[in-house]
Amino acid sequence: MVAIITVLFAFPLGYFLRNRTSAYLAYVAIYAYSFTFQTLYLLRDWIGNSSSAFPRDPDKLPLGYLAVTAGIYAVGFLLITLAHHLAAKRRTRSTAPVNLDA
Repeated sequence: MVAIITVLFAFPLGYFLRNRTSAYLAYVAIYAYSFTFQTLYLLRDWIGNSSSAFPRDPDKLPLGYLAVTAGIYAVGFLLITLAHHLAAKRRTRSTAPVNLDA
């Protein structure tokens, strides 16, 4: 779910919001909501005897889940930065008049 949210929102936020900090904050808010919902969904599945996301042993930390979600989070910030750079480059194109007589 967080991967889908990242793909759907990170690039457009970075491209269409002129202020990069605003894009970062919007992404953090969207990601936090979807991360909470995803964790709740997986936790309910874990209670029902599934160990696909979390280990069955409650004393063992789910480091795999942490690594994957942190990686997706970082990719989202990279997409925002890339999109913001592309949008800024597009906005600052040269508007010098073209000499067609030469």
